[in-house]
Amino acid sequence: MAVRTPEPTVAGLPAAAAPSRTRSARFPADLDLWVPGVLFGLIALACFLLPMIPSLPGPNDGSLSEALQPLFSPGHVLGTDPLGNDILSRLLHGGQTSLIVGFCTNVAGIVIGGFIGILAGFKGGLIDATIMRVLDVFMAFPALVLAIVVATYLGPSLPNLVGTLTIVTVPMYARIARATTLKQREHVYISAARVAGQRDLAILFRHIAPNAAAPVLTASLLAFGVVIVVEATLSFLGLGIPPPDPTWGNMIARGQSNLSTDPALVLIPRSCPQSHIRRVARSIMAW
Repeated sequence: MAVRTPEPTVAGLPAAAAPSRTRSARFPADLDLWVPGVLFGLIALACFLLPMIPSLPGPNDGSLSEALQPLFSPGHVLGTDPLGNDILSRLLHGGQTSLIVGFCTNVAGIVIGGFIGILAGFKGGLIDATIMRVLDVFMAFPALVLAIVVATYLGPSLPNLVGTLTIVTVPMYARIARATTLKQREHVYISAARVAGQRDLAILFRHIAPNAAAPVLTASLLAFGVVIVVEATLSFLGLGIPPPDPTWGNMIARGQSNLSTDPALVLIPRSCPQSHIRRVARSIMAW
């Protein structure tokens, strides 16, 4: 007599009828990634595309006769500032500045910090010790304090702001790249490359740098949001991009004198951007 083998079950249900745990378990993570990702994408597109609309005023084309217009005024959806400039226009142009600064800073930090970290980890010895001790000096200061000191010395301008934030981010990227290099240089393929006659420079760029890129790029996602927050802080203190060019930081600084009578001048640029960017970075890293 044949013995019937029982069907495999999952939590008391036949396997065919059991719900997919993998898909349901991944759904919250996917949602956490795509919701802030879409919001950030819409913000970035709005900052670069909406200023092309002909009917939108320029960020500095206002007049005192239109100063402090309320929200949803004719021709000024978000009102105007004390100089009569359209807040929506300044908000979008300020977003362009913040995104450009964040992108340029991270690219420069990855290139410079990544090269320094890979070189230190690959060479080791005195070169590694010297580079790491110099970076330790920079990392001994809080990032914002270091940025304020450097920005004060260099002066307010877009190139100086990118340079300041690059100095702040280089030690982080260098340490991540060094840690990855220390692990990679012990692998067999590095010894095989040496036996094959490849020089150190070729090994660095062909083998170690591509493997060190993944953790560095992952860290850059989180650093992107931090850089934008620091940029806004420096602009608020008058150490970033000088007026009349709009940034979210100097918009908040200019609007704080009218905070009791027109809080939208501060709340609108404050509520935009930075939290969404940081949520995107954390969601991608967790995903």
